[in-house]
Amino acid sequence: MRAAAVAAGLLASIVGAAPLSASSEPVAYAAVVAAEASAPETVNARIGSFTATDETEAAARAELTEEQADLMAGDPDWEASARLYHAGGGGATGNDSLGCRPIAMRTVAVDPRIIPRRTRLFIRETVGLLMADGTRHDGYWYASDTGGAIKGAKIDLYTGHGRGSMAQARRLNMRTLTIADAGRFDGCPPSWEARPAARRVQMASTETSAGVSQ
Repeated sequence: MRAAAVAAGLLASIVGAAPLSASSEPVAYAAVVAAEASAPETVNARIGSFTATDETEAAARAELTEEQADLMAGDPDWEASARLYHAGGGGATGNDSLGCRPIAMRTVAVDPRIIPRRTRLFIRETVGLLMADGTRHDGYWYASDTGGAIKGAKIDLYTGHGRGSMAQARRLNMRTLTIADAGRFDGCPPSWEARPAARRVQMASTETSAGVSQ
C-alpha cells in the first residue's frame, strides 16, 4: 500500500510530532526536535512500566476488563519504536496490505518478520489515551499493514486523515512501546462503531470528572 509514500509518510510523522507554524515553508529537523523537547510536561505519574499523562487517564486504566488487566500485568511480547502515519496530504493512500480500509487509531503497520500480520495487539501506552472524538483508547490495535521502511522492531500507527490527525497520538511518536499479543483476528480491523471497552473507559472518565466537580 505504502511503497511510494513511505518516505513522505515517515517525514510527515516526524514533522507532525511537534507544534509547527501554518507556513508552507520547510521546517528544519533540528527545529522540530527543539520544539518537542521544550513542550511542557503533564503529570508524570508512573503506572506499571509506563507513564500516564494525566490523572483522568490513570483513572481510566483502573477500569479495565479482565483481559485488559491480564495483558497489562504480563510481560510484553514485543518492544517496538513507534512512528505515526496518516492518509492524504502526502501521507499513505489506498487500502492496507490486507486490502482493508485503514481504521484510525486501530491499524498498525509492522514488519511481518517480527510481528505477524493479523495479530491483535495490545499496546499498553495507548490505554486511556484521549482521542479526537473525546473517547479513550482501549489499547487494542491490529497488525494489518506493512511498509518498506518498517524493518525490525518498528511499528507505524495509523492516526486518520491529514497531518492534523496525528495530534491525538503525538506523544507516542518516536517512543518505544510495549506490546502484548492479544490473539489473531480475521477479516479487517473493526471500526470504532463497535467499541464497548472504549465506551466503558469514557464512562469511567466522565464519572470520575463528575465526582471531582461535586
